[in-house]
Amino acid sequence: MTTEMERRLLELFDGQRLTPAQRRIARCLVDNAGQAGYLSSGDVASLAGVSQPSVTRFATALGFDGYHALRDEIRVTFDGYQHRPPRDDEPVEADTNQFQQALAAEIANLQRLADALADPAPLAAAGKLLIGSRPLPVFGMRAARALATAFSYFAAKVHPDVRPLHEHGSLLADRLDQARAAGAVAMLAFVLPRYPREAVDALREARAAGLTVVTVTDSPVSPAAAESDLVLPAAVGSRLVFDSHSAPTAMMTMLLQAMCDAAPTETQARLESFERSAATRQVFLP
Repeated sequence: MTTEMERRLLELFDGQRLTPAQRRIARCLVDNAGQAGYLSSGDVASLAGVSQPSVTRFATALGFDGYHALRDEIRVTFDGYQHRPPRDDEPVEADTNQFQQALAAEIANLQRLADALADPAPLAAAGKLLIGSRPLPVFGMRAARALATAFSYFAAKVHPDVRPLHEHGSLLADRLDQARAAGAVAMLAFVLPRYPREAVDALREARAAGLTVVTVTDSPVSPAAAESDLVLPAAVGSRLVFDSHSAPTAMMTMLLQAMCDAAPTETQARLESFERSAATRQVFLP
């Protein structure tokens, strides 16, 4: 679920065996798609947190003579899609504090998600797949566990058998085998930076068990994407000490809606049943 320009950028990386550092560079270019053709190798190195020679090696790994050749290709290919970043001598907005800058970055992440949702087909496909998986395993650990827990809480109101998974290793393999034997056809996973090794291993385990893996992650070139059948990217804010997850949280809510849209009669009946039960038990204050 990406914008047209992001999709076309990703085509440049298809079929390449990229190192972790090169994946960071690819992610940087995708995340900055609107300016990718105007970024210097130093700019890319700084944004991706790698050395400048790593950027050059990334370009040559893609078959270009160097980074300038890759940048020229991006600039020509995506002419009209990009905008030149302001020069140092051009006027800029008044300085803002770190909290305003962080929130501005979050707003940009949400806008990118809104742009990607101009094509709702991948989200609709994920909703249909997940609502039809009985049971539905939902995996998330470390930073992503809260999202997996929240999704499971709400999904249980419209799905008869949601199974949150937070384990790893042999215990996770047992749970996946049990879910598959009970009829599961898919697993939803939330994998966010920093990417736990066990989380990526879990996606591999799920696919080995015969499950189709739908993953919410921060980038279409994250390590989790390579081990997933359907990727729903939602960028993470990284301007403060701890990451902020506004866009992944929004994606979670959109995915719940897509599940309801895929089976409206059944999900509405389950919601109404829950409301009647909650009213009888006086679960919520008036």
